[in-house]
Amino acid sequence: MQYKRILLKLSGEALMGEKQYGIDPIRLAEYAEEIKEVVAKGIEVAIVIGGGNIFRGVAGAATGMDRVQGDHMGMLATVINGLALQSALELKDVQTRLQTAIKINEVAEPFIRRKAMRHLEKGRVVIFGGGTGNPYFTTDSAAVLRAIEIEADVILKGTRVDGIYTSDPEKDKTATKFDTISFKEVLNKGLKVMDTTAFTLSQENELPIVVFDMNTKGNLIKLVNGENIGTVVNL
Repeated sequence: MQYKRILLKLSGEALMGEKQYGIDPIRLAEYAEEIKEVVAKGIEVAIVIGGGNIFRGVAGAATGMDRVQGDHMGMLATVINGLALQSALELKDVQTRLQTAIKINEVAEPFIRRKAMRHLEKGRVVIFGGGTGNPYFTTDSAAVLRAIEIEADVILKGTRVDGIYTSDPEKDKTATKFDTISFKEVLNKGLKVMDTTAFTLSQENELPIVVFDMNTKGNLIKLVNGENIGTVVNL
């Protein structure tokens, strides 16, 4: 195996599947199956999931809502998605724990670093909900922060495109894909991988990021097996 412990970052929008909003149970089951395969290989898996399929604080602020209030709503949306993914994984007999950055003791454990690492060592999947627990920080920032805290080997950012391109491949057909790229090149070229706060934090802690297409069946297991999937961002 190329990695021992990974942090998988999923967007909330990815859970919509073919729907316009909310959670597509078919897509959820597909993701759970992919994650189960990785766990079966003995790899320790932590997950951070967004909440954009339910609510985005930035979108709320654009319509006049208080940004802090909107971001708190977004944090709760990530907990809903975390519960959904936990349920899907447990239906496939994968032991899972949901930890949150905001206290919802009846629903999930509070985030405790040592406890999270212990769960991972026991082969349980740990889902981190509630972002960082602070407004104005994205789930990308939460993913990098948690990855550093649990000493993950890599962040695997699952998207709907198969890597990082010179420009948006959905809009520009001449865009070319990078197999590997440095943090410095990403910043110099103005490429969008994560928000600047998250990306800089990853760079400072020398934590590599792999951007790949999570919606293609088998990609996740191929990636952890060492195949050249997606784009690797490294020093």
